[in-house]
Amino acid sequence: MRVCVFCGSSEGFRPEYRQTAIALGRAIALRGDELVYGGSKVGLMGAVADAVLAAGGKAIGVIPTALRDKEIAHQGLTELHIVGSMHERKAMMADLSGGFVALPGGIGTLEELFEIWTWAQLGYHEKPVGVLNVSGFYGKLLAFLDDQSAEGFVRREHRDMLIVEEDPVRLLERYAHYDPPKIAKWIKASER
Repeated sequence: MRVCVFCGSSEGFRPEYRQTAIALGRAIALRGDELVYGGSKVGLMGAVADAVLAAGGKAIGVIPTALRDKEIAHQGLTELHIVGSMHERKAMMADLSGGFVALPGGIGTLEELFEIWTWAQLGYHEKPVGVLNVSGFYGKLLAFLDDQSAEGFVRREHRDMLIVEEDPVRLLERYAHYDPPKIAKWIKASER
């Protein structure tokens, strides 16, 4: 499976964030899976890609021209796709991937996570979507999502679609055995 990883272009302040990015990269490679990510050499993005490559795996990056031109593109990847915009980047990453996971990150990470999760909710894809809750990083967000469900804004079935783990190996194992929920789709295949 190709696993798309959304994560920060910085490393954050806790060493656990980088350690988990490296552990996820190794786990992807050791399973024979491939990494799809934003194509940068910096932050957690660079750490996960370097770990995949160091373990003999394949890393596929997708980066917009504007970011490549700022010299942050990772030049040692198996494949590096240069696209024109952030919209093209996200669409290509979605098309290339069989599952999606968010490590800690900032606004961009959250935007990518929520968009791909929304696509799953609407029935655009049936791929697993989850977060690695490193050191409780996503705890407050997960509590907020539970509140949204309790208040009637997010169906419980859709809230439960988001897979949450603290360990990369367990997360990937759940992805390998993922069975999409059997709930009514908002969009039929013929309408996509």
